[in-house]
Amino acid sequence: MRVCITVAMVTVAMVLCAASVPAHAQAQAQDSYPNRPITMVVPLPAGGTADLLCRLAAERAGTTLKQQVVIENRPVGAGGRIAIEAVMRAAPDGHTVLCAPQLSHTVAHLLFVKSPLDTRAMEPVSVLAAYPLVLVARADLPANDLPGFIEYARANPGKVNYGHQGKGNTGHLLGELLMLRGKFRMTEIPYRGSAPAINDLLGGNIDLVPDYLLANKQNIDIGKLKLLATSGRERIKSYPKVATIAETLPGVYADTWMAVAAPPGTPKEVAQRLSDAIGKGFKTEEVRKRILALEAEPLGNSPEGMRKMIAASTQHWAPVIEAAKITID
Repeated sequence: MRVCITVAMVTVAMVLCAASVPAHAQAQAQDSYPNRPITMVVPLPAGGTADLLCRLAAERAGTTLKQQVVIENRPVGAGGRIAIEAVMRAAPDGHTVLCAPQLSHTVAHLLFVKSPLDTRAMEPVSVLAAYPLVLVARADLPANDLPGFIEYARANPGKVNYGHQGKGNTGHLLGELLMLRGKFRMTEIPYRGSAPAINDLLGGNIDLVPDYLLANKQNIDIGKLKLLATSGRERIKSYPKVATIAETLPGVYADTWMAVAAPPGTPKEVAQRLSDAIGKGFKTEEVRKRILALEAEPLGNSPEGMRKMIAASTQHWAPVIEAAKITID
C-alpha cells in the first residue's frame, strides 16, 4: 500500500512538473517578446491615410519595444483576403500581425461567404485612429446638401448613380445604408480604389462617392467637388456649415478605423504588450498632431477597447450586408 501511495505521489509530481514546463516556457517567451523583428502586414498599397497610420504604429511600437517593426504591403486579393489569411495562418507569437481597416476585423465572415475567413478569431491589439466618411458629389449636381440630393434622386429614378472603392468597402456599405434609410435608389458603380472613382466624379461621369475627406479636401475647397454631408457624430470643424448625415437620416453614421490584430491563439499578454507600446506612442503630442493632420481621431486603445469597437461595427453593418445581399467572391 505504501509503495502504491509513493508511486502515485511520484506520478502526480511528474504530471505537475510536466504541466509546469510549458507554462514556464510560455511565460519566458512572453517576457522576452519581441525577440526578433515584427512584421506588420497591411492589405493596402503604400501611401494614403490608412497605410500612414500603420507606419506610425510600427515606428512608435518599434521604438518602445526596442525591436524593428517592418511594414509589408500586400494589396492583393479582393478585400485584402490573401494578406488576412496569411496572418491568420502565421505563428501565434506576436511577430506577425495585421494592420487593416475596420471591416476586415468586423464583417469579413459575412462578406467572404465562399471562404472560411473569420477574423473574429484573431486577437485584438489596438485601434489606431478613426475617421468619418464624407459624401462628395460632382460640382454641377443640382443639389447642395443631403436633403436636396435625396429629393433629386427620388425625382429621377434610375438616373442617379454612386461610385465606391470596391465591393464590401465602407463606401459601398454607406451607399446601401443611405438608400435603405432614405428610401431612394441609386445605381452602384464599383471601382478598384478611391482614385478612379474620384476621377470619374471630377469628370462628371458619376454623381456621388462616399469617400474620405483628406483625399478630396483640395478639390472641395476649390469647388471641383461638392461636400454634401459628413458621416460622423459631429460636424467637421473645418466645415461647420456642412451637416452630418444623421441630421437628415437619424442613426446613419459611417466611419472607418485602422487597427492591429494578431493571429488566433496569440497569448493575451503578448497582444497587451504590443498594444501598450502602440498606445504609448499614440499618446504623444507629436503623433497626435500628425494624425489630426490626416483628418483622423487618434486612439491607440487597448485590446478590450478594440473588442468593443468590433462588436459595435458588426452590429451596425451586418444588417446592411444582409439587406443588400453583399458578398465578395
